Amino acid sequence: MTKNSFYILFLISTLFTSCIPVKDLVYLQDKNSSGEQSNIAAVESKPYRLQVNDVLSVNIKAIDPKLVSIFAPTEDGANSGKSEASLYFDGFTVDDHGNIRMPILGEINVIGYTLEEVRLMIEKKLLEEYFKSEANIFVTVKLAGFRYTINGEIGSTGTKTLFQERVNIMEAIANAGDITTVGDRRAVTIIRQTPTGVQMNNIDLTDINVMKSPYYYLQPNDYIYIKPLRQKTWGTGQTGIQSIGSIITLLSLATTVYLIIKN
Repeated sequence: MTKNSFYILFLISTLFTSCIPVKDLVYLQDKNSSGEQSNIAAVESKPYRLQVNDVLSVNIKAIDPKLVSIFAPTEDGANSGKSEASLYFDGFTVDDHGNIRMPILGEINVIGYTLEEVRLMIEKKLLEEYFKSEANIFVTVKLAGFRYTINGEIGSTGTKTLFQERVNIMEAIANAGDITTVGDRRAVTIIRQTPTGVQMNNIDLTDINVMKSPYYYLQPNDYIYIKPLRQKTWGTGQTGIQSIGSIITLLSLATTVYLIIKN
């Protein structure tokens, strides 16, 4: 094998090993399909059960607004709209003992309950201890924003808040600016705190069957980590053009050093 052939072979092999394949960048590929359209049913997510440090937004209405004025948010919070800050200060935080503290009703234990169960609990206590059924009270209980934290090879890291009840992993990533080119979409780690302990699982976002995973739909306070691909540490470039440029630069440097030493 001549020296030129060796250099050409080295250039081609480096180019193929350093570039990131398209199949590693495309989301939700149907890897087992013969070309026909597939119907994938997403797994049904379980109702979220409240944990310590969750913040609840409780809204109580009645025919006569004066009857429920004590439960209304402060004026400043009402004027600032449904911002994350106003919901935090006007909401009810679950303390270390699993309780929230409300006017008139005092402390209510909500740890481990769903939002619907808490709503029924509050409604029952109000009718038994404060109102009559003729008041026609209407209670809604929601989380003060769907919070999750995302880190790693993502456009915008940090804790994010979405004002919706259900959030899937694709929506969370899109809200954070998408995974970078050197992010590993095949092994996205989700760390989830549950009443029984911490759960950690990797999901493959390049496979359409990820929608069958119980981790496809997030739960509040989930932590998402995007690992880097090996190509990032090699430093040869993310595309073929970048890799060729890096290789040419290295060869030019090596040639220059060789000529200086020889002379």
